[in-house]
Amino acid sequence: MIQALFDYQREIYIAVAQHLKSFAANGSWLALLAVLPMGVMFGAAHAITPGHSKTRLAAYITGSRVRLSRGLLASLALSFTHITLAVLIAVLALPLVSIALGSVGRAPALETLSRGLLGLVGVWMIWRALRGRHHHHAREGEVVGVMAGLIPCPLTLFVMTFAIARGVPWAGLAFAVAMMAGVAITLGMVVALAVLFRRGSVAILERFGSSTARLATLLEVATGLILIGAALHQVLGV
Repeated sequence: MIQALFDYQREIYIAVAQHLKSFAANGSWLALLAVLPMGVMFGAAHAITPGHSKTRLAAYITGSRVRLSRGLLASLALSFTHITLAVLIAVLALPLVSIALGSVGRAPALETLSRGLLGLVGVWMIWRALRGRHHHHAREGEVVGVMAGLIPCPLTLFVMTFAIARGVPWAGLAFAVAMMAGVAITLGMVVALAVLFRRGSVAILERFGSSTARLATLLEVATGLILIGAALHQVLGV
């Protein structure tokens, strides 16, 4: 399944490059508009592959008591940060990176920062749960989304670098926005499934006499442990 997605992405790489070349050659906006729906599909398929903090986002949504609407805002924040960071790196750091596009795509320091911050969120969630406080700040979900999205999208970086190198940065930016929409769609589905799972789990456990407060504490502690474990795995390699 994952290999099929990677193969699909490779095909879109080639198609996008051809459309951007065409746009750079003749400035035809039709060539650019034709590729934007592909960008949405590209972003949606790309978000299914590993490396988009889906597990951490789902864990946070499951372990917290945020509503679906707040969870969707968190997924939008993640998508926006993930794509925008790659755009900024391409625009601001292009003179410092190799034109050989295969050498760019990862930002280990930002990945470590992202996982470390999420680990701190995990510590905070456990501390809050053990103190019996389950109140969430109004913008907590969006903050978590931004932290999880601090890993720049390598495909956006590829597209932006390719477009800038050919003198059509606006074409690359338009495609990046389309990819952002696709990533948001996939992450929104992850959030919706996490909310449904949480509600179903709570309903089942309540039938066996578990109190809502105890369930909230258990879910929040479990989520905190998942986030801390992921952070340690990334930062320390354990």
